[in-house]
Amino acid sequence: MTVNTKKRGRPAGSKNKLTSPAIINRVKKLMRSEGKIPSIRKLAAALNVDAMAIYYYFSNKNELLEAVTVSLIKEIYEPMDEGNWQNELMLLCKSYLKLLKEHPGLLETLLTMKSEGPSEIFIQRFHIALQPLSLDATTLKSAVDLLADYLHGFALAMNCNPEDEHLNIDSVDGPLGFYITAIASDERRSTTPGLSGSC
Repeated sequence: MTVNTKKRGRPAGSKNKLTSPAIINRVKKLMRSEGKIPSIRKLAAALNVDAMAIYYYFSNKNELLEAVTVSLIKEIYEPMDEGNWQNELMLLCKSYLKLLKEHPGLLETLLTMKSEGPSEIFIQRFHIALQPLSLDATTLKSAVDLLADYLHGFALAMNCNPEDEHLNIDSVDGPLGFYITAIASDERRSTTPGLSGSC
């Protein structure tokens, strides 16, 4: 007589290493290796547990993806509150794009989540990077909105065309350089007497 060993639903026993961080880390590894968000069934198989074990920690897949997205915050570059703002902004943008490229499928979650996630952290760090400038609140909002839309669109294009060698993170050097030059010009115009509002 053979006994089939069945995977448990809820984690039990000291040998079981299943935790929320372990699940989140496995999702991220699968995303990087497979280029897409894994199904709960595939995730459970990779963790060697029943799918119900995942639902013990996360009530649904969206909750799991939001937790994964929040965990990525630490991968976003944190600008220094001094020095070369152009370089700091470039490093911030590239770290954000790298995050989106390495975790395809999370962009939609990132844009719809209610808790503080990478997009909010990007905006906060954008303000830190541009602190040396004297831009007013309206200009800053327009600048970050334009930049975020560009980066999200570029990340989506990279994820949809993974074989296109022209769609890589270094490809944004030119457009970001142009963007940075425009911000610098606007800042000079707004702080130079007689130039503000001139035609």
